[in-house]
This record gives sequence, structure tokens and C-alpha cells, in this order.
Amino acid sequence: MTAAAAKTIPDFQTIKLEVEDGIALLTLNRPDKMNSFTAQMMLELIAAFDITDADDAVGAVIVTGAGERAFCAGADLSSGGATFDYAKRGESARDEAKVGDVYRDGGGRVTLRIFDSLKPVIAAVNGSAVGWGMELALYADIRIASDRAVFAELFVKRGLICDVGGFWKLPGLVGSAKAAELLFTGDAIDAAEALRIGLVSYVTPHDVLMTKALDLADRIAANPPLALVALKDGLRRVTFGDPHEVGAWAITNIHRLFATEDHREGVRSFLEKRPPVFQGR
Repeated sequence: MTAAAAKTIPDFQTIKLEVEDGIALLTLNRPDKMNSFTAQMMLELIAAFDITDADDAVGAVIVTGAGERAFCAGADLSSGGATFDYAKRGESARDEAKVGDVYRDGGGRVTLRIFDSLKPVIAAVNGSAVGWGMELALYADIRIASDRAVFAELFVKRGLICDVGGFWKLPGLVGSAKAAELLFTGDAIDAAEALRIGLVSYVTPHDVLMTKALDLADRIAANPPLALVALKDGLRRVTFGDPHEVGAWAITNIHRLFATEDHREGVRSFLEKRPPVFQGR
């Protein structure tokens, strides 16, 4: 995809959307923050998938991260506008619930919006995909990883649970026991292990990741669009079922856990670069 030929969709602040030759390239565009997500990024992702679904010329969507370090490093836990920094500031439980509302309404909406995308979605995982970054990779239909990629469902280390990806998609890809191990420990795995357990379809040298992703997207987009829509819907129904019920349950519990002391401690310990001390409350 060349800069001269690609059509760039304007007015996004945290992502970039380019369309060329039937392929939409959606880039998480906060490289200085390792493409960590914010409430604004969630809303922009929803808008981007609205655009790609409405564009009959788009046959496939590639999602990747800007820069060399990260696909998406999860939630932005830093200060300066991060929606999680209430844990650092020690705000009241009532205020924390309001912060939870942002994530429940924004996160739940973007999760299901990506799952409901009409077009096949490929995640080109160019670096760290941890926390919600791993969830985002799971939302895709196909995952391709750079040999530098790292995956971790580290929610438990922040006193939280995963979103729909970990509950609904991960067990079907890697098996229930391996999914339980990844979710219960929060341990990170490298690209080779991700390939071995079936989390990703390919691992490529870092420098050819996008070449591989674009080649796959081209081969998909060359097929009849109505058949692709039906195939995607059929796979979702037969293999995974309906994510909406699981999503409603997960988001309700995520919202509840936002207000716990263990979640505050998980975030504080991360920001203070020390081991957490959880109290079960």
C-alpha cells in the first residue's frame, strides 16, 4: 500500500485509516504510547468500522500498530488524560464508577462492533499485544504475527477480567485448558508459542509482516463480497456462537471490578513499578 495511491480517511486523532485496491489498513496511531487505547480510540475504531462496512470497495480490513514496539499495549495507564489514572489520584468510588462507565459503554461497543464487522479482519501484530491489545487481536478473524510479537491476557494482574475475546474466542483457538492458563496467570508468550498453540496463523520476520498481511488481504478481497459476508457470519455462528450475551456478562463484571481495591492496587503497582499486594477486596 503506497502513500501516494492510498486514500486516507481524515479526522481521526488516535488511529489512521487508509483504503487502497479493496484493502482498508487501520493503524492504531499512538506510537509514543505504544498504541495504548483510550476512550477516544474506542470511539474512533467504531467509526472506522462503520466506514469500512459501508464502503463496497473494501473487501478486507488489516489492523496493525504504528511504530516498531507495539501492536497495542492495552489501556493507557499513564497520567495526562488516561481514564485509568483515577487509581493514581485516589478518587472516590463514585467517581471510579463513572470512569467504569466510559469503559463499559465504549469498550463494550467497540468489542461487539469489530465482531459484527461485515468484512474479514486480519490483525497484523507487529509487537506487544497485551491486555486489551491481545483482545483486539482476538477480535480479528485471522492473526499474523511478527517474530517480535508478544501476547498476554494480563487483566488478572490489574484485578480485572478479560473482555469477550478472552472468554468467547480464545478457548476456541487454543483450547479451554490453555486459555485458562493464559487468563489465570496473565503470563506473556512470544510469537513462536502463539503459533504453536494456534493463536496465530503465521509468524513472519518483522520486516515482511505487512507484505504477508497485504498478500493475504488481497487474496481474500478478490473473492465475491456477498459470499465473504456469508462465510464470516457462518463461521461465527458455528464456531463461536453469539458474543453479545458473553459481552454483556463480561462488561458488567469488568465494571464491578473497576471499583475494587485490588484493581486500584494493580494499577498503582504498575505505575510505581513494584510487585502488587492484593487484599481480595
